[in-house]
Amino acid sequence: MHQARVFTVTHPFHPLSGQTLEVLVVRNLWGADRVCYAGPEGRSRSIPVEWTDLAGVDPFVVLARGRAPFRLVDLLALRSLLSQVQEEAGEEDPS
Repeated sequence: MHQARVFTVTHPFHPLSGQTLEVLVVRNLWGADRVCYAGPEGRSRSIPVEWTDLAGVDPFVVLARGRAPFRLVDLLALRSLLSQVQEEAGEEDPS
């Protein structure tokens, strides 16, 4: 007997958050892993695997235990992006 593989949407702001859906396929679309499922009208839909319980547990989230909302690598990327925007706008770097 074939048992359906299912997933739960875990992203807190997604309209389907908390709902369990059947996996059609997991594939790389637009440069990221996405899980495809049948939408209410029967059309294939997809969401990032990271927004579901199919994604592995993030070690940072486990270790931070809610104490650190931002990762260092993300903060450094943000700082770099802000510096680039300031350069393009002709502003001085405040740091």
